[in-house]
Amino acid sequence: MNTKYFQEALKEPANFWGLTGFAIAAAYTQSPIPLLIALLLEAIYITTLPFIPAYRRLVNRREKEYLIEINRLKREKLIKSFTPREREAVEYLRYQKEQIKKNYLRLTGAKELPANLKSLDQRWEDFVDLLDVYRRRKQHLKTINRQAIENQLKQAIEAMESAPDEKVRRIQQTNVEILKRRLASFDELERSVKHVEGQLQSIENFFGYLNDEIITISTPEKFSLIEFEELSNSIALTKQMLDETSEALNALDAHNRQLEKYDLLPNAHR
Repeated sequence: MNTKYFQEALKEPANFWGLTGFAIAAAYTQSPIPLLIALLLEAIYITTLPFIPAYRRLVNRREKEYLIEINRLKREKLIKSFTPREREAVEYLRYQKEQIKKNYLRLTGAKELPANLKSLDQRWEDFVDLLDVYRRRKQHLKTINRQAIENQLKQAIEAMESAPDEKVRRIQQTNVEILKRRLASFDELERSVKHVEGQLQSIENFFGYLNDEIITISTPEKFSLIEFEELSNSIALTKQMLDETSEALNALDAHNRQLEKYDLLPNAHR
């Protein structure tokens, strides 16, 4: 049984002040009767309210709104950590997003936004999240000296080929495999950075294109752009690609730590 509805019912202001009122009445009258009544009503309250569907929907809505607000605050804090140029791009896109909505309502006379325009908020959040990934991965790339890894790989291959015995050869072979995987992860990381950069440009271009389309619109019926779905699908694929490459990079870094190859970790100082 989900206990969150009981917990929320106990924390309701009406419940708190109701119990407080009975406690004050008991103190004022010097009688236990108000407390007994309070216990009886509380038992009925706590065994009834948490099971009412409307109350459960209210609790779920509060929880959802709370999580949305937490995510909003986290995103705003994240934006503050961006460079001035990055913040400028984010804020300009935010401005465009709001202008598109206002222009649609003003030019079409519609009372509310269509579902696809409401999704602009999510597309803007996607832009912020992808920009954060882009800047962190780009910084990650700067910490990797590809030439140094290639030199180490060449030396490891030579050491493996000239190993005096099987034990030394196996050690060097392991080293060769690690370095090859490190180079592969570098290439994968580099490709993902370029991919995300293209996706960011795609979102920016879409907002600009949409802003132009809205200016020429006259009725809500004329507003139906398949590009919304295409952009959404493209972003979803980009996020999937990032998840896959993140797992690969994390696994490789963990393997390097296990083998004490600290010089191959992204934060190593060379």
